[in-house]
Amino acid sequence: MVWRHSSPRALLALANGQIFYGIAIGAKETRIGELVFHTATSGYQEILTDPSYCEQLITFSTMSVGNTGINDADNESSRMQALGLIINQQATLAAHHRRTMDLSDYLKQQHCPGLAEVDTRWLVQILRQQGAMAACLTHELTEAEAIHEAQSYHGMKANNLAKQVSTKDAYAWTEGLDGKPIADLPNAPLAVVYDLGVKYSILKHLVHQGFQVKVVPYDTTLETLLALKPDAVVFSNGPGDPAACHELLPIIQHLLIKQIPLLGICLGHQLLALAAGAKTLKMPFGHRGANHPVQDLQTQRVLITSQNHGFAVDDQDFPTSLTTTHRSLFDNTIQGIQHNTAPALGFQGHPEASPGPQEATVIFERFASWVRPRIDG
Repeated sequence: MVWRHSSPRALLALANGQIFYGIAIGAKETRIGELVFHTATSGYQEILTDPSYCEQLITFSTMSVGNTGINDADNESSRMQALGLIINQQATLAAHHRRTMDLSDYLKQQHCPGLAEVDTRWLVQILRQQGAMAACLTHELTEAEAIHEAQSYHGMKANNLAKQVSTKDAYAWTEGLDGKPIADLPNAPLAVVYDLGVKYSILKHLVHQGFQVKVVPYDTTLETLLALKPDAVVFSNGPGDPAACHELLPIIQHLLIKQIPLLGICLGHQLLALAAGAKTLKMPFGHRGANHPVQDLQTQRVLITSQNHGFAVDDQDFPTSLTTTHRSLFDNTIQGIQHNTAPALGFQGHPEASPGPQEATVIFERFASWVRPRIDG
């Protein structure tokens, strides 16, 4: 390939040997991880800062990215979580009243490489046909070196990334949906959130539902958890293989026995299923977007949801202790579960919907409705 652009070049090497060249944006560094695609047309800041994208390179199927810049309010964690960004066009003008910097400057600040002017439509077709795959985004290596690095990547299978992105210390969260702290409420139930890669918006929704919120690290023991006297426990979203988080399963099983209300979101949903005897599987290319239709099997209502996951709960040998409550209308995969004898539910999509439509926030309302009678009684 002959390069005729005056801007510095960079390349994306896929594990299958294919090479994509483009214009280098962001930091001049090399990153190796799993390459996935996202179909959302907005919300790139929330996506890039979602801890569920740890060890992943993201390509957007939408044509232009960066038109609203970056602001201080829309981060879903304390830093950039994605390894790299691959786009078709970088917006040349960022215009928004909350903008504090441009996307390219933010990538540099966060030491994240990017690649622009890529035929992302072709790239997404490859991922759709061959599945998410290892890739190397680099400004430094040759084609052969980059392909070798991509092919050497260990992959997501059996990879416990939740422990890697979790908080090291417990902390209280008090900020609501409007971004303002909410004063202590008398007799407010305590929701303890296991941080497996939690998004700030999940915590905001729990506060909005009237909970006191305490976030704890991945390796919090059962004894430490029970000492907090939680009225409810949430296992958050997060990256990696749910089967690699096996040390959390006895904790979930104990909560089910003790009838403590439990909510699992995304990775947490998968862990609830595993704890009840189900299995999980690696999806070919996963669900990542903000327009995924999911049907509530009890009401027949269809929710348009935000999704971000590469693993799913397996239909095979599904335990009788669980009921499937929601299914994807794209591929019929399990999207929601409820335990038959304990107050526990799981939802595969992201009910906080940041970015995305707000229809699935009813999951938080349902969860809160289980806790309030427990407190009042």
